[in-house]
Amino acid sequence: MKLLLIEDDKRECEKFKNIVDKRDDIEFVGITNSSEEGLKILKNNRIDAIILDLELNAGKGSGFEFLQNIKKLQFDIYPKIVVTTNVYSDSVYDYLHDNKVDFIFYKKQETYSVENVINTLMLLKEYKETSNNNILDENTNSHEDLIKIISDKVNNELDLIGISTHLQGRKYLYDAIMYLLSKDSDDSRISINQYLIAKYKKSSSTISRAMQNAILHAWRISSIEDLETYYKAKINYETGVPTPVEFIYYYVDKIKKML
Repeated sequence: MKLLLIEDDKRECEKFKNIVDKRDDIEFVGITNSSEEGLKILKNNRIDAIILDLELNAGKGSGFEFLQNIKKLQFDIYPKIVVTTNVYSDSVYDYLHDNKVDFIFYKKQETYSVENVINTLMLLKEYKETSNNNILDENTNSHEDLIKIISDKVNNELDLIGISTHLQGRKYLYDAIMYLLSKDSDDSRISINQYLIAKYKKSSSTISRAMQNAILHAWRISSIEDLETYYKAKINYETGVPTPVEFIYYYVDKIKKML
């Protein structure tokens, strides 16, 4: 996976570089603190994913400027875009999702780490490679019966680890998993957050916070034995709990394998 990093914090850049240097499945094609230079790198190289700092205070330009200019470029496959930012604003987050940003990391959140950013990109890449193999194909026989079976499996998996039905975040997690298992998720560039925002008329930050709270609730009330039995994905040792995107994609893959 070929990455472009646009970040003005030298220490942050070094952290990213140290993690990527230890892996053989991912590499940086370019690292810059300039949105203009980032566009040049993007034009001249095949880039699979972009890590974009929204405020380039010690660099040139801004993440906003980069997102506006990237619209002018043509791609065979549009790169994944992950934004890292110190800004916490519903209007900014909605703007980012409207401009094809796949995921947003708030740098001041306790669970933020450069490792989480890299892991999220790898999860998105793995799903992209298998996304054409959808379970809920519209041509499948007994389509409604199949939807019911999968819905029951999703609900059962959430019950097993203690994601309580009274939590609003459970509804969002359930719908996100079902959306990614459906054919609709392959037909456009609509991200999970955009889909949930449109359905529930809530802000991106409200939805993300509710999903994370539901996961935290489960990790507080459920026994370690149950969690280790039913959730086998690797969890960042610093946080002790999965992020919403890690959680969602784990269950998408798990249920695909079950069926």
